Order: sequence, then C-alpha cells, then structure tokens
Amino acid sequence: MVNIEIDKLGKRFNREWIFRNLSYSIPAGNKLVVTGANGSGKSTFLLMLSGYVLASEGNIEWKNSEGKIIDKNDYYHHISIASPAMELIEEFSPLELIKHQASFKKYQRNLSPNEIIEIAYLENSKDKAIKNFSSGMKQRLKLSFAVLSDCPVLLLDEPIINLDLQGIQWYKQLITKYASHKTIVVCSNKVKDEYEFCS
Repeated sequence: MVNIEIDKLGKRFNREWIFRNLSYSIPAGNKLVVTGANGSGKSTFLLMLSGYVLASEGNIEWKNSEGKIIDKNDYYHHISIASPAMELIEEFSPLELIKHQASFKKYQRNLSPNEIIEIAYLENSKDKAIKNFSSGMKQRLKLSFAVLSDCPVLLLDEPIINLDLQGIQWYKQLITKYASHKTIVVCSNKVKDEYEFCS
C-alpha cells in the first residue's frame, strides 16, 4: 500500500502558475477525483504525482505501509496509468503487447494474456495490428493494462474518452472488479461516469 503526501505543490510554465500552494494527503486505498476544464492543469498534476513531471515548488512524498519514503526512481513499481497522451506500440498485436508489458509489470491474480484479451473484449482482434484498431478498442486496451497491472496506485486521465455506452459500462465493471483495493486518482472534465466510485 502507498500513502501520498502533497506539500505546498506548485507548477509553473514560463511565468504562468498553473496551480500553487497545493497540500493534500491521499491515504492508501482512497479514491480521488480532480475535475476542471481543459487546460486547468489536471493532466500536469497527474504526471507530477507519477514523478514524470517535476514540481516548480513544493514536494510529493510516497510512503509505504511502514511509513518509509519510497524513492522517486521506484515509483514505477507501484503505479499504473492510462492517459490520452499514452502511446501504444501500434505495430504489435494486443496479444504481443500484453506479453511485452508483462516483462515490465505483473498482472494481478496471475491473469494470462488470453484472459486479459477476454476481459478487454478483444478476442476477435487479438492477432491484428493495433494500428488498425478503433479509438475505443485502443482505449479498452490502455485501461486493461492500467487496471489489471499488479500495482497499488492507479492514475486515470479522462478514462472514458472514446468509449461508447457499452464501453463505459465495461469500464465501471472493470474498476469494481479489479481496482476497488487500489488508490485511484481520476482526472475528469466533470463527466460523472468517470469517477462515480470516488469519495
């Protein structure tokens, strides 16, 4: 489990402050939503939480269940993320990409590549190149990687983008079945279907 402490965090691009003096605690297992319009700094905040983008001021500390600080270089062991900015290797088939991903991160419940394909409803396309997928199919694959990874922290940026009504229901069931034990931070343009499980 991971507890996240945010202390007087701020981010500036050139001379403009996106946000400043943000302090907050995210206890292990908490479900948090950050809402706001496009350009308000939600995605930047998410990337700062992940350690991918550095703060202009303030600090973020991740602590394990014993209260020991986790080194920023080790965040990737504890985190999975799905974002519109995230790229998939489009020359791969989903089956190849799932196997490739497994060499970096384990899947929870020892799920096999074929089980993940079934969960993502991609059985009929498991050997096709991802570059030929619809945007909704790609999003289901991204969300499957993020949610099914055996990591305690899940970061989601606009998770239902490109999903139809059936895909949105699939997303909600995926979270309920495989992510209820995780710490989750969702960034959303106030689309309630993305974050109704958040407190």
